[in-house]
Amino acid sequence: MGQLIYGAGTAYDMDDRTMSHVKIAVGIRLRRQESFYLTWSVPQSLGSGRVSIWLSPSIPLQFHFAGSRPIELNRDWLRTLDASAFNEGGMVIMPESESASVLGLT
Repeated sequence: MGQLIYGAGTAYDMDDRTMSHVKIAVGIRLRRQESFYLTWSVPQSLGSGRVSIWLSPSIPLQFHFAGSRPIELNRDWLRTLDASAFNEGGMVIMPESESASVLGLT
C-alpha cells in the first residue's frame, strides 16, 4: 500500500496499482495546467464515505509507492480516469474492473 501525499503532507493510502494509473492520468492534466477535483470512495473497512481533493499545478503532490517495480498499465482504465475529469465532479477513481463498462467496451 502506497501513499498519495497532498499539499503540506496530508497522506492518503492507496494501492500501488491504482496509484500508478492515477499518477499518469493526473500528470496529463496537471501538465496542461488544468485544475480539477480528484474523488474516490473510502472502503467500509476504513469507515466508508468518500474523499475529494482539489488538484492544481500549484499544490505539491507526491506518489510514494510501496513496491519498487513499475506496474503494467491498463490503457482502458487510464482513458476512463481521463474521461471522468471532464464532468463537474472531476476525476473519479473507480475500480479497474469497471473501466471497460464505463467506456462501453463490455
